[in-house]
Amino acid sequence: MTSDTRLAFTHPEERAAASASADPRDRISLRDHIVEADIGAFQQERGRSQRLRFDVVAEVRPHPAPLEDDVDRILSYDRITEAIAAELSEERLNLLETLAEKVAERVLAEPQAMRVFVRIEKLDRGPGALGVEIVRSRAEAPLSAPDAEGAMQALHPLVAYFDNAAIVAPDLAVRLDALQARGLPVILTVGLPDLPRPITGHRPTQRRVDLLAIEQNAWMLAARDDRCVVVATRTEIDWAMRNGRMIVWAPSKLVLDAVDGPHSREPVALALWLAELTAAEHFIVHGDVSVPAGSRVPVERV
Repeated sequence: MTSDTRLAFTHPEERAAASASADPRDRISLRDHIVEADIGAFQQERGRSQRLRFDVVAEVRPHPAPLEDDVDRILSYDRITEAIAAELSEERLNLLETLAEKVAERVLAEPQAMRVFVRIEKLDRGPGALGVEIVRSRAEAPLSAPDAEGAMQALHPLVAYFDNAAIVAPDLAVRLDALQARGLPVILTVGLPDLPRPITGHRPTQRRVDLLAIEQNAWMLAARDDRCVVVATRTEIDWAMRNGRMIVWAPSKLVLDAVDGPHSREPVALALWLAELTAAEHFIVHGDVSVPAGSRVPVERV
């Protein structure tokens, strides 16, 4: 059985696979990359090189155009090794933690990179390897807005999923009150309605039909409470978050326009994708629905 303890000492490739979402991404791996560097906070480490071993895994979005076997269309291994070399040549650092953060930041600056695992180990500080490992993703750069004193503050919304029974429940207003009382922007999501819908027999067009059906259900929820405003674009979502509004997500435009869009057609998986995209504080589930494993956002059930 896989355990957290065992995963803590495996290669980042395995940790990336174990924590993948319901729509796992492609991964690029750098293993056992050893360089020499002058690094360390202790006096005996200064002025002398020591070996560092790097293991890096970058999760990447699929390229929107055919690769045509062209290295310029991918995030290549060289870009990862160049990120390491660039940070080591930039300045002398005391901490592996600082180096790992800087390497992760460079890798995530690549357009295709979505999440990165960086493990760095010192090989010459004792009989074993001493090191750190971090995980960083684009979702960790959330939207921000000025607080009452003008300082920029990160915004982490609550993303809540309502099944059809919760939408028509008599206590809907009470549930929405409870969400608002937490003092965060609220994004409501819904699934498919309990109504017949066209079956096209063609996966791309069926996806559009299903997304439009979800949007019909979003309007059903909005009709039950005046606080619920249906929005479709990232601009509308960002505005609502900055202004502390409660909104209902109409997914078609955002999902179909996204370069790194979700591959799953399941409504709960779509809602989880939105939660990650907006760096949500929590994903709150109202109703008896299955939540895909590997969520990168904490899940609460009501």
